[in-house]
Amino acid sequence: MKADSEELSVLMEQWNKAAIGTFGDFLGCEVVEASANKVIMTLDVKPYHLNLIGIVHGGVYATLIDSAMGLLGMIVKPEASVVTTNLNMNYVAKAEEGRIIVTAESVHTSRKSITTQAFARLENGELCAFGTGTFRVI
Repeated sequence: MKADSEELSVLMEQWNKAAIGTFGDFLGCEVVEASANKVIMTLDVKPYHLNLIGIVHGGVYATLIDSAMGLLGMIVKPEASVVTTNLNMNYVAKAEEGRIIVTAESVHTSRKSITTQAFARLENGELCAFGTGTFRVI
């Protein structure tokens, strides 16, 4: 049972409060859109997101992608908790500055698992990283 729009508004308010002080909050992740079919998160690149060669650290992409897909899993199964059981990442282009936009979509849902995919792009549309994730419903 996916969350309807009214329920989603209430859940998003709860999740936004719960996110204060978390790792995603520390990084500067922002949810800009959330629906039963899609989650969009953004991150404005800051110097602390960069690795030693001056590009966005792969762990930042992994966090953004995992977080967006995980939030989507929570929307798909609002009555349960979901945890990441598998995360596959592909890094395809560097980013040094600007805004990263991550779009997550559901691929498959069963009683006990949710499979998702997400794409991290720069504002100009250039693909930087993408991933798939499987989430266990607990």
